[in-house]
Amino acid sequence: METIDQALLSFSPASLLVLNCILGLVMFGVALDLGVEDFRRAVRRPLGPAVGLLCQFLLLPALTWVLARLLNAPPSVALGMILVASCPGGNVSNFITHFGRGDTALSVTMTAISTAAAIVMTPLNLAFWGGLHPSTAAVLEDVALDPLDLLVTVLILLGIPLVVGMLVAAKVPRAAAKMRKPFKIGSLVFFGLFIAVAFSSNFDHFLAFIAMVFVPVLLQNAMALGTGWGLARAVRLKPAEARAVSIEVGIQNSGLGLVLVFTFFGGLGGMAVIAAWWGIWHIIAGLSLAWFWSRWSAAAETA
Repeated sequence: METIDQALLSFSPASLLVLNCILGLVMFGVALDLGVEDFRRAVRRPLGPAVGLLCQFLLLPALTWVLARLLNAPPSVALGMILVASCPGGNVSNFITHFGRGDTALSVTMTAISTAAAIVMTPLNLAFWGGLHPSTAAVLEDVALDPLDLLVTVLILLGIPLVVGMLVAAKVPRAAAKMRKPFKIGSLVFFGLFIAVAFSSNFDHFLAFIAMVFVPVLLQNAMALGTGWGLARAVRLKPAEARAVSIEVGIQNSGLGLVLVFTFFGGLGGMAVIAAWWGIWHIIAGLSLAWFWSRWSAAAETA
């Protein structure tokens, strides 16, 4: 029987091109909400964004590496976990933060900074933590991963849509205002449909391996949410700010992860299933936590 490390999910070049375009549109839609002021806000009040970046690109990858070792995860699963941990915050983090009565402005600022930082930090973290253990290092060697190629790909997928979206928002704000909602809704719908098609095309693989990745994704996501919240409160950020940091760290750009899996790793089973299931699970967990926070806040305000 085929193991998860041997499985290769089917994904045609045309499908990969579509996914790249969808991810570009998603990032363009995110960038329509960003501006220079978001980066200036981080300079004026740096503690919140600094804590978010520390959790996002230093603590989460390191803790994920430890978790993968403790779980004795198969190499492709461990590398998939490291890849997800190396990605920036997901595009729905701002909405979930707002729903959970967190600091939405801080969330938007962290999204802007983490997306920009991911151009360098995602390839760096994947290469470093993936190469730190012989089993995952072997996978990287098998695909002959070139960090520079990975850097260029992430730059194209994240950097260009980010810059173009911010330029549109700055130069033609009225047009950007009209595009924001359709782009947000449309990109999420298309991405959701794409994930559904990917699941249906590889249903046998997902059915065979979902039990193997369910617990690792659950634990990693809980660890991400808890790390963001815990460190934010440890440095005495306000509860609303801590919620924003927690959600930003716990909601990862799994779409970017999927693109990288199919671009550089040929749809390697463990990595692909981890990234795809994370894309579903982090929304379930994030919305559940935000719902709890929104109810808790409402109860506290009426008490």
